[in-house]
Amino acid sequence: MDLHFTADEPTAEEQAAVDGVATLIRADGSKRTYLLPVLHAIQNRIGWISPGALNYASRVLAVPPAEAFGVADFYGLLSTRKQPPAVAHICDDIACKVKGADQLCAAMEKLHGPEGSSADGKATWYRSPCLGLCEYAPAVLVRTAGEKPNDQLLASPKAIDVETAMRGRQIPQPILSSSVPQKGQPGLKLLRRVGQVNPESLDDYRATGGFQALRRAIAMGPGEVIREVMASKLVGRGGAAFPAGQKWNAVRLTSLPRYLVCNADESEPGTTKDRVILEGDPYALVESMIIAGYATGCEQGYLYIRGEYPLSARRMEHAIRECRSRGFLGDNILGDGVRFDIEIRIGAGAYICGEETALLNSIEGNRGEPRNKPPFPTQVGLFGRPTVINNVETLINVPHIVLEGGEAFAAIGTAGSTGTKLFCLSGHVARPGVYEAPFGVTLRQLLDMAGGIAGSGKLQAVLIGGAAGAFVGPNDLDIPMTFEGTRAAGATLGSAVVMPFDDAVDLRGILLRIASFFRDESCGQCVPCRVGTVRQEEILHRLHCGKPLSSPGGEVVLLKEVGQAMRDASICGLGQTASSAIESALARFPVFGGKP
Repeated sequence: MDLHFTADEPTAEEQAAVDGVATLIRADGSKRTYLLPVLHAIQNRIGWISPGALNYASRVLAVPPAEAFGVADFYGLLSTRKQPPAVAHICDDIACKVKGADQLCAAMEKLHGPEGSSADGKATWYRSPCLGLCEYAPAVLVRTAGEKPNDQLLASPKAIDVETAMRGRQIPQPILSSSVPQKGQPGLKLLRRVGQVNPESLDDYRATGGFQALRRAIAMGPGEVIREVMASKLVGRGGAAFPAGQKWNAVRLTSLPRYLVCNADESEPGTTKDRVILEGDPYALVESMIIAGYATGCEQGYLYIRGEYPLSARRMEHAIRECRSRGFLGDNILGDGVRFDIEIRIGAGAYICGEETALLNSIEGNRGEPRNKPPFPTQVGLFGRPTVINNVETLINVPHIVLEGGEAFAAIGTAGSTGTKLFCLSGHVARPGVYEAPFGVTLRQLLDMAGGIAGSGKLQAVLIGGAAGAFVGPNDLDIPMTFEGTRAAGATLGSAVVMPFDDAVDLRGILLRIASFFRDESCGQCVPCRVGTVRQEEILHRLHCGKPLSSPGGEVVLLKEVGQAMRDASICGLGQTASSAIESALARFPVFGGKP
């Protein structure tokens, strides 16, 4: 695509798709922020984004064509090259890899030919990074474009199920409550409604205590709500562990307007917790966002949901509509003069958009590339204004803090890690799923809660924190699962992924998949990450094939040097942690022979 408009024109269908979104643009808002929704609309209608459609979208939104192309070409779920209307994205990431993903890909290759090819022009398939359905590995996202587009996230499908979904038919899925093995158990806080209450019913939510915290918060006033959040010592649950109350207070003291953003773009391999909340207790997130907006003086909120979660998006859209119609969102919430509303933005397949500033760029209609910090989002965030950004799990703790008090919340867990935590267990465990436990539970206790080691029954290693985390061994099971406990053990809690591997798994293949993941997901903005992730994968390939440039020991030294360069000089956490899990495995296990 050139800097100027080309002669390509949109079809009537493409024009209608763009116009359908353009009618939603507010007169007082930037048009460019609707670029991603417009690109989704085109993709959903046609199956790809043609030059003519992009020309028309650029004119309607007043975005230079080259920049619009740069955004469209950035995301894994959008295509600027012609492709069939039905596409299956088959996850072959680490959790799915050990549960038969390669065999499923082989079956699809027999039916459709190599990845990306299409014998009949109607359907094709691609390998995909983690889809966030790790408890049902292997997972497949099937997207069918047309007048009635349909996205389905399939749990443990056979090839025939994928074929059926690609023909536009609905495939029955396991009930959500099976993702929460603890469902119905006493003492649960964050998961107490999941699988127990109809997630689409506002009345059911209210009957189980819903919106009591909002009423209490309004009675308390913004300052007191923030004081309770600070007293709770609640920290961000996305991995950064920054104090939520401190962030809220910083934004509260800035000028208007301010924005609240909920980061629901969990893309860390092995992470499923936010999806379970979005699908199983959507009204809880709406209430939590309203309280956060009220406390910080934000009147507009944005919920950014990863594109691989179609059911999550539908559930949240329904919940927001219901709350608007019943007076829980809008200009006069509960008749108390509180103003707050929520817009949804759907991601399009970019792990980097889980980084807060990359997410802000994505909402604004730019490529999802991280910004340099400082300034921080609390000062210069969305649309250049002060912004609060928290993830789903962080926010849904807030109603409990409001109702029970900050000190009561802080009394749970440990001094440095307060409250309960959602842990995502997958891989070789007997009962994979999302578990809630107080901070301080040990790794051994979590594995026991999940029924112990599956597969061969003999534990080889456990990956904690996802691809950006670290491996630990069978002798490390008494690690307390807290921010400070995992740090002391040379690991990281991260997004609370716990993924054990039995002794039949070839760790070399797992490390290669992690390296491939970071190579693909690097946004390419900074040299240390763009080049370092490629070199890291190349070194591992040489070691895996037994063809080192010098010696295995020399390659390992080089690998560590590349990792150090990425940690020291990368702009964001992707490059800074791209070598963490790989280096931890080399330090603890004889992956490529010799002593670790």
